[in-house]
Amino acid sequence: QVQLVESGGGLVQAGGSLRLSCAASGSFSGYAMGWFRQGPGKEREFVAAINWSGVGILYADSVKGRFVISRDNAKNTGYLQMNSLKPEDTAVYYCAARRGTSASITRSYDYWGQGTQVTVSS
Repeated sequence: QVQLVESGGGLVQAGGSLRLSCAASGSFSGYAMGWFRQGPGKEREFVAAINWSGVGILYADSVKGRFVISRDNAKNTGYLQMNSLKPEDTAVYYCAARRGTSASITRSYDYWGQGTQVTVSS
């Protein structure tokens, strides 16, 4: 069983930056971590993912070059550094975990956090 807790969301102006954290508890070894987001009236969508080893990094086209995913396994924590934020990045951001390699498919993840709100003002 893995428990995930996100933090670091907030209100930021367009062009600004935020760093989200995802703290994991339980047996987290060997799990890939993903970040997803759900904007108002939209379906949950993939943002980024990373393998347990820190490789196999995937990004959605919409965030490539602006967001950076990373993890510190010694701290059981994953991160999403978000730069050059745009109003369309406004969403609830969720971290998720799955056994095996990183993936972009929402339903392939077994464990989810409660989400953290990110609001980007224009």
